[in-house]
Amino acid sequence: MVRDGIYYGLALILVAALVAWLAVPAVAAIPLLLAAFFLWFFRDPERRIPAIQGAIVSPADGKVTDISSFQENGEGRTRISIFLSVFDVHVNRSPVSGVIEDIRYHKGEFRNAMAAASAETNEQNVVIIRGDAGMVVMKQIAGLLARRIVFTKKVGDTLERGERVGLIKFGSRTDVIFPAGAAMKVRLGEHVKGGSTVLAIAQPRPVAPQLHDLAEAR
Repeated sequence: MVRDGIYYGLALILVAALVAWLAVPAVAAIPLLLAAFFLWFFRDPERRIPAIQGAIVSPADGKVTDISSFQENGEGRTRISIFLSVFDVHVNRSPVSGVIEDIRYHKGEFRNAMAAASAETNEQNVVIIRGDAGMVVMKQIAGLLARRIVFTKKVGDTLERGERVGLIKFGSRTDVIFPAGAAMKVRLGEHVKGGSTVLAIAQPRPVAPQLHDLAEAR
């Protein structure tokens, strides 16, 4: 379980005890129910990480709401968007093994994360990772209810595929952008699991020996 769940849960249990002591005991059921919800919401189950070279795994639990292609700096790119409802596990995991080349936090709005425009307008954290799958971008995008994005790594850190890297509190969206040509393994509308569902398999590429300056992630 994520520590936040323990903090919220214990605080609400204390509130329930205080309410039961000062007021009608039955009213204490409300904070107790909220405590149970937070303990459940911040669950962090173990996952079996696929050991497939070039595999790009889902960075989050949720529903695939968009699969699209675009051009960036003359190169084809593919984007997969995953919507996380309040019922999904909200722990984020690295989609690939590699080194973090850049992290960019963009302040923005808190609109419905299912809307296409949210990828550009909503508050988000953009992480650029370079590994054997090439340059992969992971976006943590705040949603209508989300008000805090957590990312626990820093530039220069080496990540393993499926490694825990943070979370987004409450409903949100996570995008993964990777080189075109990767073999797709999921379809629109499919429910995926962070760290264990393979989204695509990219042609293995040699890892650059040093960091590179990158253009702004789309």
